[in-house]
Amino acid sequence: MEVMAGGLMKDAFIIHSTETQHNTIKKMANISSFNILFLVFITSGIAVSATVFTIKNNCPTTVWAGTLAGRGPKLGDGGFQLTPGASRQLTAPAGWSGRFWARTGCSFDGAGNGRCVTGDCGGLRCSGGGVPPVSLAEFTLVGDGGKDFYDVSLVDGYNVKIGIRPSGGSGDCRYAGCVADLNANCPNDLKVMGPQNNVVACKSACARFNTDQYCCRGAFNTPKTCPPTDYSRIFKNACPDAYSYAYDDETSTFTCTGANYEVAFCP
Repeated sequence: MEVMAGGLMKDAFIIHSTETQHNTIKKMANISSFNILFLVFITSGIAVSATVFTIKNNCPTTVWAGTLAGRGPKLGDGGFQLTPGASRQLTAPAGWSGRFWARTGCSFDGAGNGRCVTGDCGGLRCSGGGVPPVSLAEFTLVGDGGKDFYDVSLVDGYNVKIGIRPSGGSGDCRYAGCVADLNANCPNDLKVMGPQNNVVACKSACARFNTDQYCCRGAFNTPKTCPPTDYSRIFKNACPDAYSYAYDDETSTFTCTGANYEVAFCP
């Protein structure tokens, strides 16, 4: 799969964004373009079937799942609560792309208004992406060659352990995840402290320093000019299968065909 600058997969909508980019994400592809894509799948002979995502909370505390569609319908109303051990199934059509993440330390009123300590997205039902630092599970369903593409991304930093497990598919279909506790091993200058003076998240170097070198932009906007840094290597050493920076594609993008997926927080 060809990857363009900034981690945007060609013919896909998985975006490895930085903290500043989250605030400038434009409106996603509209319904008509999604319908056209769906018709292309049918007329090209590619089998189109729904994919089931099981979003599961294995953390010892409650988390609030966030969802954001890059192409296709909003899943799970954009966000929902998961008590410890709880799970929820979401169904996405062929051609869907988007991301899931866990929010922590949230407080909402009866109308869903409120905030989260990490991964905040404007309310119980997300109106946009989660505010970094946040661990992401990203998908493009029935992409190039009829394959699903998926990854775990720490490009926006880290807040909780996260994993993706395919089931019932064919092809490579490997587990992808970050099961290390990066909050416990976060460099001091990347730590995000919570209200109890505890480390609740670990920023990416891009979010912390906002330089072209760390954010792979300007003169550093190609894989050759934006190699790994000491900070991204900390993430990569802890979680070898996860994106550690924008051009960390070779060991971090996975494919499967015709699978369903479990996205687990604290796997």
